[in-house]
Amino acid sequence: MLVSVILQAAADLAPLANVGAALGAGLCALAAGIGIGRIGGSAMESIARQPESAGDIRANMIIAAALIEGAAMFGIVLCLLIVFV
Repeated sequence: MLVSVILQAAADLAPLANVGAALGAGLCALAAGIGIGRIGGSAMESIARQPESAGDIRANMIIAAALIEGAAMFGIVLCLLIVFV
C-alpha cells in the first residue's frame, strides 16, 4: 500500500525532474562558457604583460580549458541521463 503511494508520487514528479535536468544542463554549459572566457581573458592579459612567457601561458590555458570542458560535459551527460533514462 505505502509502496504504491510512493511510486505514484514519483510518477507525478517525473516532468518536474525533466525540467530540473534541463536547467542543470543549461547551467553547466553556461558556467563552462564563463570559466573558459575568464581563462582566455586572463591569459591574454598575462601574455600582453610578459610576451616571453606566451608558450607556457598558452599551454596552461589549454589544459585548464580542457579540464573545465570535461567537467561540463560530465554534468551535461548526467543531466541528459536523468531526462532519457
